[in-house]
Amino acid sequence: MSYVDGCVIPVPTANKQQFLDFARRVDAIFVEHGAVRVMECWGDDVPDGKLTDLRRAVQAKADETVVFSWIEWPDKATRDAGMAKVMQDPRMANDQMPYDGKRMIFGGFAPLLDLKGPG
Repeated sequence: MSYVDGCVIPVPTANKQQFLDFARRVDAIFVEHGAVRVMECWGDDVPDGKLTDLRRAVQAKADETVVFSWIEWPDKATRDAGMAKVMQDPRMANDQMPYDGKRMIFGGFAPLLDLKGPG
């Protein structure tokens, strides 16, 4: 069964193109090391909650947009091996993140349900 890494990132809204350029470079490295799909989603409808929400989870500032990203792997073993290679890839050390990585939240997830519609 597939395995998914997900993260939520506060990105300065003014850095949208810089983030996209960064993601294109970095996400290609994940794919090179075994990921089957990487999605970067720019927050478009991220409402404030009553108790908590995505903006508060990453302490997003008024001039930041919440980005939701995930990496799909064929299975956890491929993810573990691929992630180890990604973290040691010298191209990762040379790239400056266009956001505050200390406020990024992330984790690995084992799918419980994979429901697909037609088309």
